[in-house]
Amino acid sequence: MSVPARPASIANAARVLRSGVSAPITEVIAEEMPVALVYNNISHAVMMSTPADLKDFGLGFSLSEGILTRRDELLDIATEETDVGIEVRMAIALERFNLLKDRRRSLTGRTGCGICGVESLEQAIRPVEKVTAATEVPIDSIYKALTDLPGQQLVNKLTHAVHAAAWVNCAGEIQITREDVGRHNALDKLIGAMAWKDVDAAQGFAVITSRCSVEMVQKAAAARIPVLVAISAPTALAQRMADSAGITLVALARLDSVLVVTHPERITGIPGVSDQ
Repeated sequence: MSVPARPASIANAARVLRSGVSAPITEVIAEEMPVALVYNNISHAVMMSTPADLKDFGLGFSLSEGILTRRDELLDIATEETDVGIEVRMAIALERFNLLKDRRRSLTGRTGCGICGVESLEQAIRPVEKVTAATEVPIDSIYKALTDLPGQQLVNKLTHAVHAAAWVNCAGEIQITREDVGRHNALDKLIGAMAWKDVDAAQGFAVITSRCSVEMVQKAAAARIPVLVAISAPTALAQRMADSAGITLVALARLDSVLVVTHPERITGIPGVSDQ
């Protein structure tokens, strides 16, 4: 049985100090709580997450972490609230569950951590299938998405404390936006929402309001996203992974400039590159 959605933010009494004067105010703050991802009655991971869009989160995490390869391998999903958090309870195909049991580990993911609890170096830098989509994204579409995205970040408008991940078509029109206190969670929620809606990842690009570490590239590759735009800089490992995975990585994305890090051939309208 699914529980009613928890609010993503709450009103909190606080005091503000300005110019030496103190006054009471009502401050809106982001909600965060433990969310357990449970497969066939076995808990696999506990993530600190914003308690919204949790079915998107469950499916997206399952796909981006390779627990599932297709949406139809998820047979059922429901949420259940406990005294200490929320469980996302998923029934998955037996073949996928048996594979999960073979690699099962206990891990806790926090807002700043994407791969806590892995048992080997091989698990941390897992191989990804190369993304070969011949997607073309006009540079002006990226600028349009960056301009429009703040208006889609409804929770962040109130709290100034959450990340967003957005799916954008090649015309620069934002189609889906998901928010979370964790940048990895926001991307997982977006991937799940795209899977529920049968979005063709070759027909657009993703924007993330965070730095781009290797886990973000791995998740994008798992979702077959050909172009990933990040507002902050990538790590060197993320750049190498994006290059080998065939992903166009755009970083330090601003309204007047971007840094095209890998596979610039997908970005059209760049003088000296796509206009030659």
